[in-house]
Amino acid sequence: MTRVLTWHVHGNYLLYLAHSDVELIVPVVPGRRHPYGGRAGAFPWPDNVVEVPLADLRHERLDVVLHQSLATWHHDRHAVLSTAQRRLPQVYLEHDPPRASPFEMRHPLAGEDVLLVHVTHFNALMWDNGGTPTRVIEHGVTVPPDVRYTGELERGLVIVNDLATRGRRLGLDVFERVRPLVPLDLVGMGSDALGGLGEVPPPDLPAFAARYRFLFNPIRWTSLGLAVCEAMHVGLPVVGLATTEMPRAVVNGTSGYVDTDVDALVGHMHRLLAEPDEARRLSEGARRLARERHGIEGFARAWTELLEEAAGYGVRSRTASRRRSDQRRASASKSAR
Repeated sequence: MTRVLTWHVHGNYLLYLAHSDVELIVPVVPGRRHPYGGRAGAFPWPDNVVEVPLADLRHERLDVVLHQSLATWHHDRHAVLSTAQRRLPQVYLEHDPPRASPFEMRHPLAGEDVLLVHVTHFNALMWDNGGTPTRVIEHGVTVPPDVRYTGELERGLVIVNDLATRGRRLGLDVFERVRPLVPLDLVGMGSDALGGLGEVPPPDLPAFAARYRFLFNPIRWTSLGLAVCEAMHVGLPVVGLATTEMPRAVVNGTSGYVDTDVDALVGHMHRLLAEPDEARRLSEGARRLARERHGIEGFARAWTELLEEAAGYGVRSRTASRRRSDQRRASASKSAR
């Protein structure tokens, strides 16, 4: 089995990545500070997620290194890995869209000898990847098979971590504008600062969410949240801003509604509260689309194939081949002049 070094950067994503047919080696330190949490948290970690003390990492046999943050790329790659491990195929998983500019920002790893993986097509489009080999693997999630949408609560659910401190980018102003008009419950880390219900442990969140009439996503600028994908798998209709990947994830009138007009979104939420039959219709569409686009089987297969390919052939050899091809084309172009 391919042995892949990665870090506990996003717990939910790491759990879903563990559905791949690879062995994930995750470094851990005393106190489990980020990103060295290993198998931390209330997650049902499978056996293929293996903790290794950070100090012992350079002695591990590895096939691929999967970075998920610039911190590990700039620091751990040099300070923690052995010389041989630094020569291994390096893959970088980019979780976010560009922040400084939505269309002009060059990716920090553009031009590096690395395979760059984006989690949405929107992110891949907006980053200037600079010719670096790039793939897109869309989110894949799973929820307990016995959890199904009931929509019994005439309220909407908002799932955002640390919304009080993350401001406009995560839609704090949108949430505060809508909350007086629509009955909403906020959950997530730090949600109590805004009168929310606190954090719901990830294993309990699907059943907790299933009782709500819809999910409201106020986020203005980030990747497609796993919470949106998970809610759709349960069957919650999704109402949210038509920004970033949301228009691709949510089909208006089929699985929910997205719009840049917040007043229009409020109208949709009022209708879902007043018409439970309409909410159930959208619930069926949400589950169907989630299974088609964000099923765990396709996600796990895509990651298994990518990591096995990297381990077998190496990003370095593919990059070198591409550069040689570019050089041959440039030489041929000069000869033709």
